[in-house]
Amino acid sequence: MPARSAGTSWFRSLLREARSLPTLLLLALIAVVGVPLVIMATPENQVEVFGQEVGVGARVPPLTLSGPAQIVQLGNAEFDLGSVQVYGPIRPRLSIGPLKRPDDNGPVLGPHTVDGAGDAVRTLTDGFATWYLWGAAGMVVTALLASGLMGCARLLVALRRARRDDSEPVHWDDHAGPIGRMTTIAVAASVLLWGGAGVAALHGTTTGLASVTSVTDLVGASTLTPSPAGPPITGVTGAVIGDSRAARIGGPPVEQPDGTVAPDDAACARSADSTAAELSLLRGEDVLNLACAGASIADGLRGPQLRDGVTLDPQVGRLKQVQGLQWVTVAIGPNDLAWSDFLLYCYGSETCDDRLSEGEFESRLAVFARDVGALFNDLDALPGDPRIVVTLSYDPFPATFDPACSDMQGPPGTAGLNQDKIDLLAERNRRLNDVLADGAARFGFTTAAPNLTPLCAVSADRMGPDLQGLDRPDPFHPTAVGSLRMAASTATALAIPREEPGSTGTP
Repeated sequence: MPARSAGTSWFRSLLREARSLPTLLLLALIAVVGVPLVIMATPENQVEVFGQEVGVGARVPPLTLSGPAQIVQLGNAEFDLGSVQVYGPIRPRLSIGPLKRPDDNGPVLGPHTVDGAGDAVRTLTDGFATWYLWGAAGMVVTALLASGLMGCARLLVALRRARRDDSEPVHWDDHAGPIGRMTTIAVAASVLLWGGAGVAALHGTTTGLASVTSVTDLVGASTLTPSPAGPPITGVTGAVIGDSRAARIGGPPVEQPDGTVAPDDAACARSADSTAAELSLLRGEDVLNLACAGASIADGLRGPQLRDGVTLDPQVGRLKQVQGLQWVTVAIGPNDLAWSDFLLYCYGSETCDDRLSEGEFESRLAVFARDVGALFNDLDALPGDPRIVVTLSYDPFPATFDPACSDMQGPPGTAGLNQDKIDLLAERNRRLNDVLADGAARFGFTTAAPNLTPLCAVSADRMGPDLQGLDRPDPFHPTAVGSLRMAASTATALAIPREEPGSTGTP
């Protein structure tokens, strides 16, 4: 009985202390200030998801009962992750640095990249759980520190009251019990608060991440396809979309029957011997040319392009207006990576394999891979299910450096190229093509690899150079012969049976 009475008395004392003003103030302080402080002070847990380094933590909660998780890109671009809705103060925060291209390109390509998605969700969930446990320890420490501060405040108030009322001196023994009970209540309440918020956070996180199958899903990138643009188009069997290589910049202009050049053709520098024109001759059918100089996936193919004062509709939007379309060939890539930047850097610098330029290339390549996924999804959904041929990027330089070649020496006053630079540029071109080829295989598209004779080399058939040199206004672009070879590679690819999505063969 005495032990039971003592236990009952201690429990009643605990209840009385829970209703005391200092304890209530302490609990409010922990809930309003302590939780946000713990969230900010607990470092992010670094995990690898879809080949990307992701920091997992929690955002400072707004004053709402529930809210979304948050994505932070490059340390400053913040936006809500709407698929993850969480009740309570602990709402996940994912930090992603510059995107890196995984070896297989898959996790950045979008709709067909479900392999390993379950592992990615588990990795993110486990990473958040680890962060949460560290936060729980921080919550206990915060409760102890806050209790210590409140205990000191209680003693100071008691000392001031004793001095003012000229009462008995303040003894620690008289206040140790209440302060101890207050600390017990604060720690228990903190653990319960953190535990309840953690259960809600884990439930919201696992539910929201269940639909994540790629980096595109994770960061919430827009996958809205371009709307049909322009009037309906009839009478063509195939179409060419892409950049200046497919438009064949530098060639004779496309003249209308009255001898004038259409504004779109002039703005896009489309030539009479473009890939589309050559394919029309090779296949004996009408081919629509939508390729435009300077086009990239974002500005030209999936979005409008402004060139020479003319605003051009998205090439994919124009494709959607073609009736009876049987095939499409696409040539894209160098403009998305701003390839001319790397060429100028290698021509002008003594070396161009430094870590800064390599990091920049990796970042651009990762964004390109994500955009390729969106573009290929658009093409895969075209009305009538036309055949899609993806033209790979050719390497303009031979495998062996030729010091006597003016195209390798570069303009006067520049360092020019050497064997190491040629190898580096060839390797980067190969990595660009890996993104295109891997994406094509995932969507069941065919690839075409143009066999163009590089600069400073003579073609076996001696038909003339395939590429324009540095002495031409548009160096590294195909000549009329090169454009014919590009068209021939596409015609050959179109003769190959269609591949099924997920196959890896390339012609």
